[in-house]
Amino acid sequence: MRDETDILISGGGVAGLAAACAFGSAGFQVVCVEPNPPVTEADAAGSDLRSTAFLHPSIPVLETAGLWARLAPHAAALQIMRIVDAGGPVAEPRVVKDFNAADLSDQPFGWNLPNWLLRREMVARLAELPNVRFLPGLSTAAVLTRESAALVTLSDGQRLSARLLIGADGRDSLVRTALGIPVKTLRYGQKALAFAVQHPIPHQNISTEIHRAGGPFTFVPLPDRDGQPCSAVVWMDHAAEIDRRAALPVADFEAEMMERSCGLLGPLRLISRLTQWPIIAQIAARMAGERSALMAEAAHVMPPIGAQGLNMSLADLTVLLDLALADRASLGSVAMLDAYHRKRHLDVQARVSGIDLLNRASMLGAQPLRDLRAGALDAFYSIAPLRRTLMRAGIGVR
Repeated sequence: MRDETDILISGGGVAGLAAACAFGSAGFQVVCVEPNPPVTEADAAGSDLRSTAFLHPSIPVLETAGLWARLAPHAAALQIMRIVDAGGPVAEPRVVKDFNAADLSDQPFGWNLPNWLLRREMVARLAELPNVRFLPGLSTAAVLTRESAALVTLSDGQRLSARLLIGADGRDSLVRTALGIPVKTLRYGQKALAFAVQHPIPHQNISTEIHRAGGPFTFVPLPDRDGQPCSAVVWMDHAAEIDRRAALPVADFEAEMMERSCGLLGPLRLISRLTQWPIIAQIAARMAGERSALMAEAAHVMPPIGAQGLNMSLADLTVLLDLALADRASLGSVAMLDAYHRKRHLDVQARVSGIDLLNRASMLGAQPLRDLRAGALDAFYSIAPLRRTLMRAGIGVR
């Protein structure tokens, strides 16, 4: 005997939880499974210390999901994206360019929140939705699709039938594998460190990306803590360098990040543990299969540059939700899933390719190539229409 549901979401990370909130708020019967119960406190073991910048095209789907009113009071606005080239012979800024959201509208580029807090608010929202069952500690064990439904077996033996299965189960997606959808992966030999810092100089709602060699060092504004300015940091570099830094005593690590940050926000004090992960780019050959859709990292992975990752995931969710609401009776149909693939796959390919090029440029070590990168930044910024076009493309608006 199988329990029936409209939608089964495999994966309860930030993207999967957002999907459960959105479809649940729209009145669909939803089951969401996640093998690793969400950690919803900053200091708890396993807490995700990264942060997410929601660019403003992502806000409508968060409002629809009943999430934005919960998240907005905790968010730090991103008004300026600052690009710093420090690729000269010594580690100091030589080209600094500010991309200001005021050039486009009266809205900031977006708002930044810590990932553990996103999970806390999303889990609280799910508890308000009687038509959503959230099953932390369980995973998808087997998938069999039919023309009429996706048949899913969970890790505890439960068997479910869903009109639509959403694979939001990460870069090693079991759903994608079960559907037989191939994936293309690019490897860079890089890792990223994520952590939080306090600093004496206010960030002024400026996200700062500093380029030298190996990968960018990025400050993203966080709300003040104990009256002190705070930022989330993502530090990308060659894997061996990240491993070495992660093993340093705190004082030595703080000295290295002070040098790598060019002292732009003053002396940096580490206020969280370090987390690290490998940097890859990955794209699935298709966004959908029989009775199934892929979203978020099951469909696309890219280096953490330009706040693209989760915003692309929310773009996936926006299209899926719009299609589901346009014709509820056709949820999970061939026509719906073909339309989803068509609407999303070209944009995903373009963005993964663009971030791949930006990341390879950020890794440049040879001095002549670093000089070329600095010259290109200067040239692009100096042409106002091109600058505005790049900003619009970056946040995903026309």
